[in-house]
Amino acid sequence: GGHLAGNLGVVELSVAIETVYNTEKDRLVFDVGHQSYVHKLLTGRQAGFDGLRQFGGISGFPKPAESVTDSFVAGHASSSVSIALGMARARTLLGEDYDVVALVGDGAATGGMIYEALNDLAVSREPMVVILNDNEMSISKSNGGLSRHLARVRTSQNYLHAKRWYRTILKKLPGGNGFYRFSSKVKNRLKRMILPGTLFENMGLTYLGPADGHDLPGIMALLRSAREMREPVLVHVITKKGCGYLPAQEDPTRFHGIGKFDPITGASLGAKVPTYSECFGNTLIELAEQDRRVCAITAAMSSGTGLTKFMKRFPQRTFDVGIAE
Repeated sequence: GGHLAGNLGVVELSVAIETVYNTEKDRLVFDVGHQSYVHKLLTGRQAGFDGLRQFGGISGFPKPAESVTDSFVAGHASSSVSIALGMARARTLLGEDYDVVALVGDGAATGGMIYEALNDLAVSREPMVVILNDNEMSISKSNGGLSRHLARVRTSQNYLHAKRWYRTILKKLPGGNGFYRFSSKVKNRLKRMILPGTLFENMGLTYLGPADGHDLPGIMALLRSAREMREPVLVHVITKKGCGYLPAQEDPTRFHGIGKFDPITGASLGAKVPTYSECFGNTLIELAEQDRRVCAITAAMSSGTGLTKFMKRFPQRTFDVGIAE
């Protein structure tokens, strides 16, 4: 069991991250932390998965006490960019040499705190990569062959080398800095006439994507390009929860966090025992029937907090405020 659907969605992305980066030295910060199962499998903890999320077993979230490759204890939500930026600033102040990556997904990009941090990151100009694992299509995908072509051009090695060469040469010339800023503004205006501007670019981040998160060679090339830019970069990848396992693809909510199940049929195993959340939800319904002032608030997880029945019974008294934990 455990958080299955989300982790099946980041298999290729996790392999790409572990290939491009050395997580024994580089810092990888998860947001949310239950996306870290594949990372754990790839960093020597395969044997511990029998005891996943059990007493004495391995954690369902990153845990530095388990492995040097886990850089931070992170569960929920929207805090990764702030944490990673702190690590990047510490690296710069100490004169150390390592890369910093924040992997954002499973709804974490809907929390307001992440946008405050992205704004801070853009101003800081710290070399850092934010990977947005978009598995619910919460950010619109650019349409048309031209946008796909320009995305490929902007992430090609030739383009990146030419961009760096152009900037280096101009800075050596009298008045070169001013001309570079002017030419960059002209280029950006032309780009926005052809492509819709993104929120991230308007904040001052370099935006790469959207890209197919299940295309392993493509994602590896994209991450290498982002790393070499040595500036704040946001890499936007599209993934599918439960990818590769039909029951999880068809019912990603049930397989988001599941107990023991039959991998052939997808059916849950073992006796059904009421959870604390279910008991809480049923009790809240009883209280709400007695007192019309009783309301429920949830942070984008009505099923996980036992409020699904309450939401159906009292839709006007249930408030889902998004992942604002």
